[in-house]
Amino acid sequence: MKAFKKILSLLFIGAMITSLAACSNSSGSEKEESSSSDKSKENILSNYEQDNESLTIDNSAWKYDEKNDVYYQIGVQYSSKPETTDYETMAIYVPGAYMTATDNGDGTYTCKINKKGKVNGYTAETAPIVFPVNTAGYSAQKATTSYSYNGLSSYLDAGYIYVYAGLRGRNNGYDDSGNLTYSGGAPWGVTDLKAAVRYYRFNQSTLPGSTDHIFTFGHSGGGAQSALMGSTGDSELYYDYLTSIGAAMYDQNGEYISDAIYGAMAWCPVTSLDYANEAYEWNMGQYSNSDTRANDTWTSALSDDLAQEFASYINELGLKDEDGTVLNLKKTDNGIYASGTYYNYILSVIEESLNNFLSDTTFPYTETSGGSMGDGGFAGGGDGMPTGEMPEGGMPSGEMPKGGAPSGESGESTTYKTAQDYIDSLNSDEEWIKYDKNTNTAKITSIEAFVTHIKKATKDVAAFDDLNLKQAETMLFGNDESDALHFDSVLANLLKKNKDDYSKYSDWDSSVVSSYANDLKAMDKLGNSSEYRQNMYNPMYYLTDYYKGYKTSTVAPHWRIRTGIEQGDTALTVESNLALALENYEGVKDVDFTTVWGQGHTTAERTGESTDNFIKWVNETIESDN
Repeated sequence: MKAFKKILSLLFIGAMITSLAACSNSSGSEKEESSSSDKSKENILSNYEQDNESLTIDNSAWKYDEKNDVYYQIGVQYSSKPETTDYETMAIYVPGAYMTATDNGDGTYTCKINKKGKVNGYTAETAPIVFPVNTAGYSAQKATTSYSYNGLSSYLDAGYIYVYAGLRGRNNGYDDSGNLTYSGGAPWGVTDLKAAVRYYRFNQSTLPGSTDHIFTFGHSGGGAQSALMGSTGDSELYYDYLTSIGAAMYDQNGEYISDAIYGAMAWCPVTSLDYANEAYEWNMGQYSNSDTRANDTWTSALSDDLAQEFASYINELGLKDEDGTVLNLKKTDNGIYASGTYYNYILSVIEESLNNFLSDTTFPYTETSGGSMGDGGFAGGGDGMPTGEMPEGGMPSGEMPKGGAPSGESGESTTYKTAQDYIDSLNSDEEWIKYDKNTNTAKITSIEAFVTHIKKATKDVAAFDDLNLKQAETMLFGNDESDALHFDSVLANLLKKNKDDYSKYSDWDSSVVSSYANDLKAMDKLGNSSEYRQNMYNPMYYLTDYYKGYKTSTVAPHWRIRTGIEQGDTALTVESNLALALENYEGVKDVDFTTVWGQGHTTAERTGESTDNFIKWVNETIESDN
């Protein structure tokens, strides 16, 4: 990581001087150019007068938790022109050993870095800096307003600097009269988080911690935004959004400040939304015939069409496995794409998950509900839970997997005396798992059998860009005029292309054609389209040459991805594709990916607690590079 900042600065300035195309995939459509792509460094610096005073931390404003030896500041404004300080401030928590303090006599302390202090082998110069992203469903992460030590101990005892940055979520903000007070949705959450990272680097000479070792971690929508922080480092697409809130773009010497990070931890990331609906139907929906997928509904036909579109996407995407084999999907005799190297790869991921479980588990084994959140989880934000509400419309329809709720969600516990007993319970209505008792290993007959028994669809068609604009993701791509908008261009094209076929069903509503088409034309307040914003919020846009954004960002070198294989929230293909793309991306040093058997949409881990495992991974990652 030598000369990390300077290299990134040169790379960015070069990118700003050249004209980068901004935002279409390989379909051949014209790409929108970033409004800042033709500016020289001199023009940028002259047009962007940075308020150094407001972006400089007040080192006389520290407070001290004597009992736990923690110096902290809350309400630190990380941009000079925030839209809402309810969200756009952050809290910084520092182990006391890293500070030398003078008591100001009024409950505050003036602090300087203590280079001699050590915690767990780290110093004020080498300590990792971790940013939690606690934004389930792409909800907001409300800024900290009061101090609590609850949940911080694991991170501070490990010697880390812990930074809890408030950030906007999927929803717009309104005053009591219904007037818009701040913009929500994409890309504002990640923009705010990037601004917080930049603020810390702007003040790195007076703040403890190694800004070369910044990590983000999150679950669900937070896992997605952690993955975005890892994949979008210094992306030009974010530039105008960052400057609009007065983020720290250049230091006092005119050097560009990077928002790239060192490592990203993502649990159950709900991401890659451009093909999320299609992936959901290919992985799960096409094997269902109930509710919106019942044979007498037009949405059942849409489900099949979306699944086929996903197959076309995979066949153009060009992902490769660890042996360099190009992964593809082929049509089988029943007319669906349930064959080919990609199909075999996903099946192998499922089998590996089951075999890991068999290897990890000591029988008798009791299936229990609940997640694996350790030591307060995403601490530092007061109550600890995301502030976003459940999207309107209640819980999605869809049947539960056979055998009840997956462990890690809800349901009664069951004890199995032996591995054979456990396998027999899964095979109770048909033998879809072949188990070898001698080797304690298993083979799965098909993805369809796995989905039928374990991963049944829990969302309607379309899973993310739903017809009634109630899913969180439609809110994510709303704008200042509309809180929620349709965003799936593939789905919109299917509606236009196949409307005559869909109209043969009695429940067909022709208004959806214009509804989707019109929403896709909507622009945000910076004049950018839904497609542009989706690219900003799609890790794959930066990681594969299918997209025009390939290699236009600084990608984190270290990744850890964990998912619960039973979750119905998103397709297994999402995390699998992300891991594959990262493994094939030049400059990524390691990708630790596992999907965990017996767990759902939680901070899934094969063994141990999520917090402990995350900390262990951070330590191992830094040690491996030293």
